[in-house]
Amino acid sequence: MGQLPEGFKIGHWTEKSALTGCTVILCPPKTVGGCDVRGSSPGTRELSLLGSDKTMQEVHAVLLTGGSAFGLAAANGVMKYLEEHSIGYSTPWIKVPIVPAAVIFDLNVGSKDIRPTSESGYQACISAVANVTEEGTVGAGTGATVGKWAGIETRMKGGIGCATLSSGDLVVAAVAVVNGVGDVLDESGKVLAGARSKDGAWLSESDPLRSFTHSKPVLQANTTLVAILTNAKMSKVEVNRMAQRGHDGMARAIKPVHSSYDGDVVFGLASGSASTNFDLVAEMGADATAQAIRNGVRKASSVEGIITFESL
Repeated sequence: MGQLPEGFKIGHWTEKSALTGCTVILCPPKTVGGCDVRGSSPGTRELSLLGSDKTMQEVHAVLLTGGSAFGLAAANGVMKYLEEHSIGYSTPWIKVPIVPAAVIFDLNVGSKDIRPTSESGYQACISAVANVTEEGTVGAGTGATVGKWAGIETRMKGGIGCATLSSGDLVVAAVAVVNGVGDVLDESGKVLAGARSKDGAWLSESDPLRSFTHSKPVLQANTTLVAILTNAKMSKVEVNRMAQRGHDGMARAIKPVHSSYDGDVVFGLASGSASTNFDLVAEMGADATAQAIRNGVRKASSVEGIITFESL
């Protein structure tokens, strides 16, 4: 938990009975956005606009959501909220909010028929605050699980985590929705949460390469989503490179990561108020990403009897 870089806000909508939700990050004016997709099965909206070669230079919000592709509807509610507050890309006729979005698959817990809607995204915006006050089983992390490389029966509870680092005036934060097929590792490389045998042992102890041979993993039902936020002054090329480096943080905290069964995405967002060295920002972003992923499983609470880190 902690303070986000100045001007950024985070809000959640949580459906506890259906075990789904969405999380919105509202950006300060003139925020530059980028992204990098490494997973093979992503579900996304408006990501092409974030490319370094594209004209658009501003992002007004980012949506992280459950509900698989259905959950992308929540972005419409975020756009509605921003339009009501006169926030968007100015055209001669209207301001158009730019809201990139990415999803996790959580339809295999809770209810498969209840997903985030436009109203869900709108309510997440209304709840947005500058301080991170909730982590774990909330928002887009409500139905998240990890450790599914040996089959769904081996999984543990994932969630949403945050981490903030600072160096002088520079602030870098990461928000991570942890729903990967892989195990989540601690700072020493030991398993925090992941695939477990019936007797409670980590399956990686007998299969350190995590060979996916125990049983078939849940196809296209895994993803880790990350947003790196900073007050650094960065070009669009640099923001995209920061997003690329965010995947280094994923690899430090998840094994395996970027698999054929994941849709891993990292967003980069820079508000431009602090001057700094790019490589410092990028390394802080990678570090914050790893910390946020670990916090996501450490703060998760149990649903449907799925084991949590706290219960070990």
